[in-house]
Amino acid sequence: MNYIPNILFAIALIVGIGYFAKNVKKLIRNIKLGHDVDANDHKPQRWKNMAKIALGQSKMVKRPISGFLHVIVYLGFIIINIEVLEIIIDGLFAGILYEDHRVFLSILPQSVYGFLIASFEILATLVFVSVVVFWLRRNTLKIKRFWANEMTSWPKNDANYILYIEMVLMVLFLVMNATDLKFQAMNSGNVISQFIAPLFNGFSESTIHIIERGAWWLHILGILAFLNYLYFSKHLHILLAFPNTYFGRVEPQGEFDNLESVTNEVKMMMDPNIDPFAAQPENTEAPAKFGASDVQDLSWVQLLNAYTCTECGRCTSECPANQTGKKLSPRKIMMDTRDRLEEVGKNIDANGGTFKDDGKQLLNDYITKEELWACTTCNACVEACPVSIDPLSIIMEMRRYLVMEQSAAPLELNNMMTNVENNGAPWPYNQMDRLNWKNE
Repeated sequence: MNYIPNILFAIALIVGIGYFAKNVKKLIRNIKLGHDVDANDHKPQRWKNMAKIALGQSKMVKRPISGFLHVIVYLGFIIINIEVLEIIIDGLFAGILYEDHRVFLSILPQSVYGFLIASFEILATLVFVSVVVFWLRRNTLKIKRFWANEMTSWPKNDANYILYIEMVLMVLFLVMNATDLKFQAMNSGNVISQFIAPLFNGFSESTIHIIERGAWWLHILGILAFLNYLYFSKHLHILLAFPNTYFGRVEPQGEFDNLESVTNEVKMMMDPNIDPFAAQPENTEAPAKFGASDVQDLSWVQLLNAYTCTECGRCTSECPANQTGKKLSPRKIMMDTRDRLEEVGKNIDANGGTFKDDGKQLLNDYITKEELWACTTCNACVEACPVSIDPLSIIMEMRRYLVMEQSAAPLELNNMMTNVENNGAPWPYNQMDRLNWKNE
């Protein structure tokens, strides 16, 4: 018996999954460069958020047209993966443990198998149509958020590459079914492929078999290639949307993170019963660095956010600062964070597992002060994100660094803080004069 196809398939599967596992390990390593935070509280709420937002696509459908099309593509890829499982089993064992491929046909009743394949074919067609519409929206209608300044050659091309790959994979699946003569003769489940099959009527049976095998191989190899492309692509959110929505923010949107050491300092200053010169409790020691100037200063959740970004631009399109012509783009904040994190990861790889100072940092080299101070902290970007990414948290950490480490706040903010320090209020009036308005 000829086991060469099985051996070649096994090699392709091992190489594809092995390279993917290697990149996943690198991804986890990079995310863990962030400092540790406890994101395991409010577990019922977190599970609910993941089920509702990642699985249920609740925030995607707030924009009905693109949301509906995305749900079709999302469901299509999930359900069609059942067929991928059959392809993997056939690739490894067809011709060894059983004679012909389509192993599920020998396990399931023909009517059930036909229903499944019919569902796959309908979904594959709907996915193809949806992807074409996505391509037209992006490249013909040129929706503004897809053509912003940060959408340079790679992000722009990456989005199109993904659409092309998805179209090709769906076509290969339908051609594979259309040229499977035994499947077509069964006349069950071929609801779409039966209309493609006549295109091959002029070919000999052996040629049709070669086309069917070619489509089969290209389909599974394309899936393995696409799986490994994810690490380099914005489509990484396919995998990371679930953990990202689980570990996403559960506190009220307007609640900012306070440093315990600073809070205790303020309490000591304002409470006359506390000796300001007394030693602070051991568990409230001031951090070595306030805020963030580079990716290692951020939390692992924020770095997970950066890798999860889909570059859809909903955050930027909702940002009032961006809408009024300011330089800030929340999407660019996330893209810059991810790019710097990748640069740091490559630095570690090149230096035997240790980061060697490259003279760069996230602040200034990627994200400018102008962008950071343009933010109004309105949380519109956080609310708009379909996968619970929080650009505002990164902006606030970098602002904290500017204020507390470099005293580099804008003049207006410095004046306000001086007034608070001297007058106990943001206004330039002596405390004794606050009630003068009553006499006017």
